[in-house]
This record gives sequence, structure tokens and C-alpha cells, in this order.
Amino acid sequence: MFIGVPKEIKNHEYRVGLTPESVAELVSHGHNVIVETNAGTGIGADDDAYRAAGAEIAETAADIFANAEMIVKVKEPQAVERAMLREGQILYTYLHLAPDPEQTKDLVDSGAVCIAYETVTDDNGGLPLLKPMSQVAGRMSIQAGAGALEKAKGGLGVLLGGVPGVKPGKVVIIGGGVVGFNAAQMAVGLHADVTILDRNPAVLEKLENHFEASAKVVYSTKAALEEEVTNADLVVGAVLIPGAAAPKLVTRELISKMKPGAVVVDVAIDQGGCFETSKATTHAEPTYVVDDVVHYCVANMPGAVARTSTYALNNVTLPHALAIANNGWKQALADNRHLMNGLNVAHGKVTYKAVADDLGYEFVAPELC
Repeated sequence: MFIGVPKEIKNHEYRVGLTPESVAELVSHGHNVIVETNAGTGIGADDDAYRAAGAEIAETAADIFANAEMIVKVKEPQAVERAMLREGQILYTYLHLAPDPEQTKDLVDSGAVCIAYETVTDDNGGLPLLKPMSQVAGRMSIQAGAGALEKAKGGLGVLLGGVPGVKPGKVVIIGGGVVGFNAAQMAVGLHADVTILDRNPAVLEKLENHFEASAKVVYSTKAALEEEVTNADLVVGAVLIPGAAAPKLVTRELISKMKPGAVVVDVAIDQGGCFETSKATTHAEPTYVVDDVVHYCVANMPGAVARTSTYALNNVTLPHALAIANNGWKQALADNRHLMNGLNVAHGKVTYKAVADDLGYEFVAPELC
């Protein structure tokens, strides 16, 4: 198969779809890989590294899209990239379609076969291609929140860990999944006052057993959420409904009751965000203020630590890329129901139910494509 890797063009996105090591693996299986020039500079991999791995180097993204049978990316295709997709071409990347009707329409209109990392599943009910980026984003959320709390950046001027004789900052994490767990690990490591909210008894028990007295674990009710959020210095939104738009758990009214200078970090922003006041931001302008509360809503947080993120991502995406390249997308999906769950759009049809339901499309079962 002819596989193409364009340079990511989203604001301050430094990751790349394939590392040189992944390229070498694909080439060893008889596939041809073409990489856009400078696509890997953000992870410290120059064009010569890709050439040494067996790739060809293309001068433009247009060359990639025109020739490749499968496009491997990291972030959702931007408008200029979507315009270059063609009927039957495979797109393998993060998509996050539920809160993005414009992207969904363009992908439907393109006729491309679009496989989303974030909806591929595993035997344990997890999302293995989303997990490593959730781990990165969860850990980064505390770094980002700690920085935003600095007075010069509009925050309260609170040090999360405190110092002897001064209370630590209060961190509230909404959601105890992969993002929430990793955020809690970092916040506990800083010696912050940490509370995690969730509604799943099994998750609550797991968190309680892991963190013991170093973090408080609370069943999430409307009253509990309001109490914790209004007293927090930093709130991390870490809620996920696979493939669907995130629920707006924190209303604007609740935001208005928070401390002036408090910070919210919405890790769920890729799926529309879980704060009613959230809107996607970029690494260039990561924050804005609503009702005196600093909002950090960067939609590609892991892009800031591109090398770590790219290698962690490739560890889980490469096996599926190989299966698709070796067997063709139809056979690869037929052989693996978990990979089939990644098919979101194919030949003008929406094949992921949560996306179809959220955006008003007719759902077509992926087996029928």
C-alpha cells in the first residue's frame, strides 16, 4: 500500500503520524511510505531520518494526498486537507467528529474511508488508541493549571503544593477515567489538596484503593459538584463519552460562583468540552477569562510535548496501520471488531452511531460499507 504522512498544520501541532521507526516497520512489510518534508522536525526527526527508514520525501501536502492510498495523521484534517481527500482514500487519525459538524460534512462529501483513533476499542472496554494521549493530557492539565494560577497570568496567585505554614491549592478533577487518574497522580505528586468526582462505583473504589488518604474520592451529584467546584482553585474537566459530545456538567452559573482567579482546564474540549463556557483555544493563545475565571481549553494539549506523545501514540496505532496496509481496510476491519469500531465515515455514510445521533445523520452499520 502507498501510505502518506503529511506535516500537521493545526496551530502549534508538532506531532507526526509516523515515526521513522514506524516507517521502517511498514517498509519492511513491502509498503511504500511518502512523508512531507519537515513533517518530523517537531519530534527531532529530520528528512534524512525518514529517508534512512525507507521513506520518500514529498515537497508538499498536495503530493501526499494526491498519491497516497492511506493518509496517516495525528489531528483531524483541517479544511484545506479535507478538500484534498478523495473517494475511497483511507484516513487514519484522530477525528472527534461529534462536536464538529463542518468536518463531518466535508468527510462525508469526500467519500473517504475515515478511521478514528479515539473510537477503536479493546477487549476490556477501553479506548487503547486514545489512552496514551489521555495520559499525556491528564498529566499536562495540572502543569497547565498550575501555570495559569500564577497572578501574572490572571490566576489567583496560588502555588498548588503550598509551603510549610500555607495551605496547598485545592484541585477538583471531574471524571476518574484515564485523564482524571493521571491528573490526580500529578496533583498528588505536587502535594495539592485533591478531590476526584465520578459516578461509577467501580472507578471510585479503584481510585480510593490507589490514592488512599492522598486524594479524596467523592460520588458526583449536582450538590457535590457545586460544592467542590465553588471551593476549588483549579478544576480539571476529564469527562468522556466515547465518540459523542461531552456533557456540559459545569454551567455558566456555576462558573460565576467560583473564586475570582480560579482556573478551569477542559481536557474534554476535543469533544466539545464539559464546561458550558468552554471554547477551543490554541497553544498560541491558550487561555481566556469568563466571569473572572481563567479557562484553559487547548484542543491539542499533547502537541506541546510532541516527541513523548508521538512515540506513545505510534506504539498503539502502528499495529492497526500494518493490518490495514497488509490486508486492505475492509478485511482488516472484518478481522478485528475493535478496529471496526474506529470506522466513523465511509463512502459518504456516517458509520459511528454516537456521531450520527449527535449530528442528525442516518446511521449506517460499518459492516454494510
